[in-house]
Amino acid sequence: MISSAKSFYGLSLLLTALMAVFISGLSATPAYGIGEIHDFSSPELLERYEELNKVLRCPKCQNQNLADSDSPISADLRREIYLMLEDGQSDQQIRDFLVDRYGTFVLYSPPVSGITLWVWLVPIGFGLGGALLFWRVVLQASRRPVPAANEPDSGLDSAESSEQNSQQDKD
Repeated sequence: MISSAKSFYGLSLLLTALMAVFISGLSATPAYGIGEIHDFSSPELLERYEELNKVLRCPKCQNQNLADSDSPISADLRREIYLMLEDGQSDQQIRDFLVDRYGTFVLYSPPVSGITLWVWLVPIGFGLGGALLFWRVVLQASRRPVPAANEPDSGLDSAESSEQNSQQDKD
């Protein structure tokens, strides 16, 4: 009986030690994966690469740039940008390539066009129209005469007035 208690104690001690090693191994892993490591031929290319990754949007993510996104398509686009920079393409050529492939959605500041003008001008027009309507209503209300408290309501015609007086007399 003592032998089985010792073996149980030894087994539980071994399992506890294994769990401690497992948990410490989990906590030692970094919270974020290792990003891509690119060996740029010049520091200027690295600066351009970082700037492009900040101003270009991930096509899959809602509102993240390529630098902040960890989606597979963003990793592919970062690799593509690296290769295009190393090939000697300009920033505009890289932007044009991505716009041709994914549309203007990939640009955080899309070019001014007919649809972007509508997106900006329609809300401004509604705001101005609402302000004009509010101003007219307030102006008309301020021009309307306010009846004095002692004066009878002049809005009633004489027939209605006499009808009300006769009803009051009956009561």
